[in-house]
Amino acid sequence: MSIIRRGKTYYIKRRVPVRYERVEERPWYVASLKTDSFREAEAKAAVVWENCIQGWEARLSGRSDDALARFEAARDLAQTRGFAYLPATQVARRPLSELLDRVEAIPDAGDPRAMRVDASAMLGLAKTPQLSISKALEIYWGLAEERVHGKDPNQMRIWRNQRKRAVANFLEVIGDLAIDQINRDNMLDYRQWWWERIRDEGLTANSANKDISTLVSILRTVNEMKRLKLDLPFERLAFAEGEQNTRLPFSDEWILDHILRKGALNGMNDQARGILLVMINTGCRPAEIAGLLPQHIHLDHDVPHISIEPEGRQLKTPHSRRKLPLVGVSLKGLKEHPEGFPRYRANGSLSATINKFMRENGLMQSDEHSMYGLRHSFEDRLLAAGVDERIRADLMGHKLKRERYGAGASLEMSAGILQSVAF
Repeated sequence: MSIIRRGKTYYIKRRVPVRYERVEERPWYVASLKTDSFREAEAKAAVVWENCIQGWEARLSGRSDDALARFEAARDLAQTRGFAYLPATQVARRPLSELLDRVEAIPDAGDPRAMRVDASAMLGLAKTPQLSISKALEIYWGLAEERVHGKDPNQMRIWRNQRKRAVANFLEVIGDLAIDQINRDNMLDYRQWWWERIRDEGLTANSANKDISTLVSILRTVNEMKRLKLDLPFERLAFAEGEQNTRLPFSDEWILDHILRKGALNGMNDQARGILLVMINTGCRPAEIAGLLPQHIHLDHDVPHISIEPEGRQLKTPHSRRKLPLVGVSLKGLKEHPEGFPRYRANGSLSATINKFMRENGLMQSDEHSMYGLRHSFEDRLLAAGVDERIRADLMGHKLKRERYGAGASLEMSAGILQSVAF
């Protein structure tokens, strides 16, 4: 970094890197650091140079054929000059002093193209890009990284497919509009399409609302994160939701006389059978059991147990992180699989595999039952045994309706409770 002195004032002087020769005709960059203190000049020089680099990068992007890249370049270039990017109509309403400052911030580089890029940034002349809905989805994947952090491959597949499906539904009904052209009539037509499916196909309002909110979330995220400042017509689209379908619990008699009847699970693959057995006396979600890694399984502990951890996959809620003692058939199931269940760690076929086997072999208590009902059966047994609400919530991985105090039940205490309701 070269710092020179002219009179009492220090300046930065650096050769313009080859990369920026297309947007900066001067071979040397020279700028006042506005100080007569060398120490202060050293501190300022690095910041000034970094801002200069960012400005040149923005100029390079501003020559892109991509409308979004040009828009973002104008916004970034304005910021490097100390201004917020504003549309021209808003710039015109700013105080005269600020308007003059913006004009003076447009350097006379001797290159008309470079000056146009700077003028677009300072005076708000860059056009808001027209992004199609399908293009917005492509951009969304890169903006949503924090939302998928920690998901395993199967969770990622489900998450992406839900969003692809929401966009595909809208494109089928309305078409691949530019998002700034979406109007209220489009959204009401889309809502009407969903209502006809609810009415004619037996779909639920919950399904429609989930699909609509997914689409809205994608487009709002792109609008916000790309600073497009569009007024999107997404209010009042949800349907009134009826009673949620609940998963029916299996009765204790059914579990004992049918599911755990000797030989009843013969023919089910061993890992699926192990997961089913673990579920019976822990109430874990199937994916929680499938996601267990070897370090989460503690069979040699004084109290054999498993730890549900956000490692290798994302947990459903923060409350899902917990330790669960292993007793009865659940301990047996994990002793047969001390390394866990690798076949199903990132495989979305677990529930379908177990449900299919149970239906084909007369192990479902009714047509409305599914394997998930074993989780509800577990909670019912805890309730019937008079187990405290706090302990039930901790074991189930539920949010407590009041504030949690203390560490909760010990493993030994929890094991004793589970032993009293276990098969």
